[in-house]
Amino acid sequence: MKRILKWLAGILLLLVAGVFIWGYAPDTDAAAMKAKYGGGASRFVELQTGLNVHYRDQGKRDGRPIVLIHGSNASLHTWEPWVRLLGDDYRIITLDLPGHGLTGSHPGGVYDYPVFVDVVNRLMTKLDIKKAVIGGNSMGGGVSWMFALKHPDKTAALLLVDAGGAPQWQARKTPIGFRMMRMPVVREAARFIAPRSMFESSIRTSMSVKSKIDGALVDRYWELNRYPGNREATMKRFSLPHNNRPASKEMLAAIEVPTLIMWGEEDNLIPVRSGRWFADAIPGSKLIVYSGVGHIPMEEVPEKSAADVRTWLNTVPATPVPVP
Repeated sequence: MKRILKWLAGILLLLVAGVFIWGYAPDTDAAAMKAKYGGGASRFVELQTGLNVHYRDQGKRDGRPIVLIHGSNASLHTWEPWVRLLGDDYRIITLDLPGHGLTGSHPGGVYDYPVFVDVVNRLMTKLDIKKAVIGGNSMGGGVSWMFALKHPDKTAALLLVDAGGAPQWQARKTPIGFRMMRMPVVREAARFIAPRSMFESSIRTSMSVKSKIDGALVDRYWELNRYPGNREATMKRFSLPHNNRPASKEMLAAIEVPTLIMWGEEDNLIPVRSGRWFADAIPGSKLIVYSGVGHIPMEEVPEKSAADVRTWLNTVPATPVPVP
């Protein structure tokens, strides 16, 4: 019996060692990541002591401002297709939330919706943006509608793209990376084990338009999620009570600004019925559903989704700019 137990223990040890060798991925080098992903229009601003946020302020300088907020484990790069397609008429501000992209850790070590809303508000104040169209994808969509409720005076219109927060949220097929982060023991292993193949699998679960998935996109997600501090932030975020900030129809009824809701019909992470729930809950909102599209329409069908945003914004009265 002792021999069998030793033999089994040896096999288990070899398996653990094999998994570690196969999937071991240390943090990326911060300087190298900033050189690779922080060029061009990228800027960094200190919004509070120890919090240097990576952002981009692009497009038409005197155009109507649009602030766009990425989803969980994404970065501001997810909006670059829209910047290219809409920047001729609009001023587009994107940012990496704390624990994402090149922003890195939050000094308070808290990564919840109120912190993210506060960061967006601080950035707008820093850039002297009095009022803007506020938009977001997935988790960033949740940040967007919460921002609209907390800062209605700063919200000219609302743009929700496969947004988080509907109470009947239920994934059809959760990406493997998200599933791992919801298992406490496995989540701890993610400090060290993060094979590129896992990120590619998660992206393929999230995006239905496979032609938009290439090596550069997979590398971006894989490398930026290993930016120093981001994995620790992800573990803290996923350890929060699941769906701890759901919306309610009573809550969303207070949103009075024009609202466009965009959804991929094949979204595996947040099903399209959640988009219909938002459309029913927010007075006067408009819903567009994209056939054959998954969780990230702005990357999967950028031309179509950007054109729809432009058409919608043409119906939304511009906010007058105060004369000094």
